[in-house]
Amino acid sequence: MVSLAALRQRSDALLRRGRDRIGLAAEPGGLSASGASLIPPSSIAGRALAVIIAIMTFLGSLTVGGVELVRGAAEDWTASIVREATIQVRPIPGRDLAADVTLATEIAARFPGVADVSPYTAEETRRMLEPWLGTGLGAEDLPIPRLIVVKLADDRRTDMERFRRTLTEAVPSASLDDHRQWFDRLRAMARAVVIAGLVIVSLMVATTGLSVIFATRAAVATNRPVVEVLHFVGARDAFIAGEFQRHFLWLALKGSIAGALGALGAIHLAGLVAARWRATAGGDQIEALFGSFALTGSGYLWIAALAALVTAVAALTSRQTVMRTLREID
Repeated sequence: MVSLAALRQRSDALLRRGRDRIGLAAEPGGLSASGASLIPPSSIAGRALAVIIAIMTFLGSLTVGGVELVRGAAEDWTASIVREATIQVRPIPGRDLAADVTLATEIAARFPGVADVSPYTAEETRRMLEPWLGTGLGAEDLPIPRLIVVKLADDRRTDMERFRRTLTEAVPSASLDDHRQWFDRLRAMARAVVIAGLVIVSLMVATTGLSVIFATRAAVATNRPVVEVLHFVGARDAFIAGEFQRHFLWLALKGSIAGALGALGAIHLAGLVAARWRATAGGDQIEALFGSFALTGSGYLWIAALAALVTAVAALTSRQTVMRTLREID
């Protein structure tokens, strides 16, 4: 059976250790202004957590940047699509194709809301089909339709249904395509990319929070004797939780800033690589999907907001974890 003197000696030893670790004053319950930290400022576990937070922030920022690039490219595509329409004039027996093209062009040029009309010539149509049908193809060899590109004015809405009826009544072989199908597909694709990006970022933030919970519990377990002494001398739970919160806030801030800057550097590097591939088949496809890899102001703001969110989640998670652990000690 342990004697009362032994218990007193053990309590005094823990008390001295706790005072030395956090800078308590000699009087029980008093706090010194030395600013010493309850947790060692640098440790293997702390550095590992900072690296994890940096990696998660890096991946999350890449996701946010990629979503912003795809969304911007989709907006540019849809903006160009809604400002254009295409008239297709098919060759049919008993009608002069050239005359139908001329008549359709005149109708489009006079229609309200149309800014410009550009009919494709027979030679331009042949050149456009050469990658698929080869060279030396004559317009008379195949019933190739002629295309007319219609530019719509930005400052007024065009009645596309009336435009279509007027055109088909005058030229039965003509059809009007307002690209509505492609516009809906691009809008659905941009929406799906945004939703997928939000899900990925949410999972990464949740993973960061779980990592902080495990790290906080490990830090509390390592410093449990000191925490118990602080309870013994009358330290408030909020003070103890604040010590842990400041420690993990600083770790998360360093990790999130490093991850965000790394992601911005990766996006910039990808833009330089894409610029070297410009005017190639692969480069054109990449530019069609991501644009010029130039983040707008909103892209930088979203990445900065993600870094701030990761830091806040780490700080609040550590505080709540410590408060729950202290309630268990009580």
